[in-house]
Amino acid sequence: MSPPGQGAAAGTTVRPAATGLPDLVRRVRAGELGPDPRTQKIAVAFTTSQAVRHEGRSGGYRNEVLSLRLGSAVGSCAVEPGALPAAAIDDCVGTDIATLLGHPLAPVRIAALDAYLMHALPHTPANGAQPWELPAGDSLAKSRARARGVAGLLAVAPGRTVLVVGVVNSLLEALRARGLVCVPCDLKGGRTEWGEPVRTDALAELDGCDAVLASGMTLGNGTFEPLRAHCARHGKPLVMFAQTGSAVLPRLLGAGVSAVCAEPYPFFWLDGGSGAVHRYTGDDYALLGQGGTR
Repeated sequence: MSPPGQGAAAGTTVRPAATGLPDLVRRVRAGELGPDPRTQKIAVAFTTSQAVRHEGRSGGYRNEVLSLRLGSAVGSCAVEPGALPAAAIDDCVGTDIATLLGHPLAPVRIAALDAYLMHALPHTPANGAQPWELPAGDSLAKSRARARGVAGLLAVAPGRTVLVVGVVNSLLEALRARGLVCVPCDLKGGRTEWGEPVRTDALAELDGCDAVLASGMTLGNGTFEPLRAHCARHGKPLVMFAQTGSAVLPRLLGAGVSAVCAEPYPFFWLDGGSGAVHRYTGDDYALLGQGGTR
């Protein structure tokens, strides 16, 4: 496996790209991180629906993702299955990024922001990304390989309590293997593979946890900013695992986000072959295009 980032080079000007999600949107609108978003139009919009039950697991789940293509880049935002109006896809095609950033549906806004940042600041070492290889295999093997890459970004000692927002059983398994105590939380509720109750109000659990591991889906459902603000205020590690907003969250490193495991489309569950996710750590971020150098 590839090692995590080794930190910025001596003399590098290191600073967060934005103070939070609203500030990041403002900077994109102003063209500070790439081309004028009024000139960047979405060519293709599509959704991906998935149902899965891994071999040996008692339960399964469904995913639905909105994806927008800008040039060679694809930006994505997960939605609750069946919640996205069919007309939303028609709204996106042929429409410029600046307009989509003001769309009434949050998933459209996030997918558009993700597509723009994927186009302007792709997942490359020059932009702070370090690849974490995923071997070929069945869906469970690849899920566990990704989980090890995500869990390895959480810099907390055994015995500490981690709030896990967006329940993925492979992630819970990987965290437990490190001796961490997990508080699983998901808007859908239910129980984990081990029968534990899943909390539904992440914000109510924050004070009792030492660190947070959260899904990029929090960008689309409006819960990300309160999580980020709490972790920034209290100095708690916040690690994001992101299919949703994989290019968005690295630009918030140092502004409450400690590390990101970014997974752009196509996701690991779409292909049995080898692949990679992209890991970013807090000492690897820089505001590119505004005096930051690597």
